[in-house]
Amino acid sequence: MKVADYLLQRLREWEVEYVFAYPGDGINGLLAAWGRAEDQPRFVQARHEEMAAFQAVGFAKFSGRAGVCAATSGPGAIHLLNGLYDAKLDHVPVVAIVGQTDRTAMGGSYQQEVDLLSLYKDVASEFCEMVTVPEQLPNVLDRAMRIATTRRTVTALIIPADVQELDYEPPAHAFKQVPSSLGIPHYAPVPADDDLARAAEILNAGEKVAMLVGQGARGARAEVEQVADLLGAGVAKALLGKDALPDTLPFVTGSIGLLGTRPSYEMMRDCDTLLVVGSSFPYSNFLPDFGKARAVQIDLDPSMIGLRYPFEVNIVGDAAESLRRLIPHLEAKSDGAWRKTIEDNSARWWEVMRRRAEVAADPINPEYVVHALDALLPEDAMIAADSGSSANWYARHLRMRGGMRGSLSGTLATMGPGVPYVIGAKFAHPDRPAIAIVGDGAMQMNGLAELITAAKYYREWSDPRLVVAVLNNQDLNQVTWEMRAMQGAPQFEPSQSLPDIPYADIARSFGLDGVRVERPEDVAPAWTRALAADRPFVIDFRTDPAVPPIPPHATWDQIKAAALSVLHGDSDRGSVVRQGLKAKVQEFLPGSGS
Repeated sequence: MKVADYLLQRLREWEVEYVFAYPGDGINGLLAAWGRAEDQPRFVQARHEEMAAFQAVGFAKFSGRAGVCAATSGPGAIHLLNGLYDAKLDHVPVVAIVGQTDRTAMGGSYQQEVDLLSLYKDVASEFCEMVTVPEQLPNVLDRAMRIATTRRTVTALIIPADVQELDYEPPAHAFKQVPSSLGIPHYAPVPADDDLARAAEILNAGEKVAMLVGQGARGARAEVEQVADLLGAGVAKALLGKDALPDTLPFVTGSIGLLGTRPSYEMMRDCDTLLVVGSSFPYSNFLPDFGKARAVQIDLDPSMIGLRYPFEVNIVGDAAESLRRLIPHLEAKSDGAWRKTIEDNSARWWEVMRRRAEVAADPINPEYVVHALDALLPEDAMIAADSGSSANWYARHLRMRGGMRGSLSGTLATMGPGVPYVIGAKFAHPDRPAIAIVGDGAMQMNGLAELITAAKYYREWSDPRLVVAVLNNQDLNQVTWEMRAMQGAPQFEPSQSLPDIPYADIARSFGLDGVRVERPEDVAPAWTRALAADRPFVIDFRTDPAVPPIPPHATWDQIKAAALSVLHGDSDRGSVVRQGLKAKVQEFLPGSGS
């Protein structure tokens, strides 16, 4: 047995089913071992190492297990980095296995020789090791798997090419050799009783309690609902926690922050008490003004506690278990006026979203595209949004419910993970439908090539549905609007304008299916057709770049700056002023009047 053979055996013992990867001579020994192992764990071939890393992230996000990716030395290892940083910043467990030049060549300025220990020391700061002798391997791999999973982070193994070919020898019962073992125990850290009592005192004293939950509260849905009912609180959700609580609950105000909803913004503005559960939401300017609200935080990770806001009580513990222990200390609120205000604002917001989606556009309003999907979503759908204006519509128009899962690049906010995310999700749950909502910029950057990956593997999925919706507006729209609103600058076409690509035709040429949609009345039928397809399906929605992704905190001065930049600099964009002002004004209108 070679070192490479044992590595794959150990991965199987860790119940790793898939390794998302791209080949290269720096891992030739590992590839040969895969052949001897009859492709177990399965080698999933992406079109690019960055996509392999994104697929591992998608697998981890939608399965709750560690994702594993592999790449060759030098350029392959470098290409993994963006996807690995996406995992690190979103606190997702991913293990990277990368090759390295032979030990005899190290330090000799050899081909593809890169100082990978230095290169990876930040992205895999919790654990990054190079295997130099066979006896080192089990301990290093076991620690990489265990640390990635328990600390929800990135770890890395660097294995020189010649080490992969050595005969495997296990660590002996000897001095300076380190044996190892498999497995991760299930555990749920719990807070001290004194901390819970102090937290309850603050929460019971509040009259207008707001809650903010993130992905760390995903396993505490019932407990969050019970606490919210006792406190008469509304619940806003950080974008990575969009699926932590159903949007159909009347007191859920939806997303918060740059891509958030108006009721979330208003609830944080007006509350006197804040409870944050399982979130490290970074934008303190969207939280209550300092000194206006008392605050409590619950988080599993002690390194993330006490961040973003001057919390009076910081509780380290598992979200579900901490809330269960907190509930007996809470007193039910008798005055329901605050909860009624939140519910009314939330109901009005969904009405505003409906009206915004109905605003006429040329040719299709992108808000209508996503709003139309909401009613058609299967209860077990897995949804990914790419970065850009598509993330705005995902955040505001899709209502999570049932067993739906959703994610995006929340903290790194990198372009391009939408399609590889849902491919990773399909390997995690091949029996569930997956949907990616991407802009044409992200589709041209990464998505087109990964359609080849989908075409290669979809026949293995028990449910072959993987829908890619391209919001094709021939504009890098989010940056265009940021320039208008923040800098008062007109669209700079050399950087912002994109070619019009026949995305559906390309999908069909790969053996998939697709359709181009250029009329509003064809939007819903296209979604219905795609969700009934027997293979991955691409919908090329021709959308209007003049529909602005205006955040709920936008000031009239920013809207004015954007409008003036259009009037003074953009060609043929007069309608953008009307679209932007109409959409913004509708947020303030009572009832359903126009």
